[in-house]
Amino acid sequence: MTERLAGRVNRIAVSPTMAVLVEAERLRAKGLDVVDFGPGEPDFPTPAHIKQAAVEALERNRTKYTATAGITPLREAVCRWHAQQLGSSY
Repeated sequence: MTERLAGRVNRIAVSPTMAVLVEAERLRAKGLDVVDFGPGEPDFPTPAHIKQAAVEALERNRTKYTATAGITPLREAVCRWHAQQLGSSY
């Protein structure tokens, strides 16, 4: 007996993110200097202070989604950084 797949399976395509990654790899293989805006994988290890912050957040059970706008302390920190670095006011 031959199994048949649902018609919608034929509509599955490579994600745009993967398509960007594949194209960046193709261009890099040609020797081009490419800035990859694909899946967002950094090309450096996670800094120790960020790993430690993640461990501390896990230990405090801070594992839920935040509000869409983000948490207030982070938004305030971003605004301070923008003001100091870019002279903006948010």
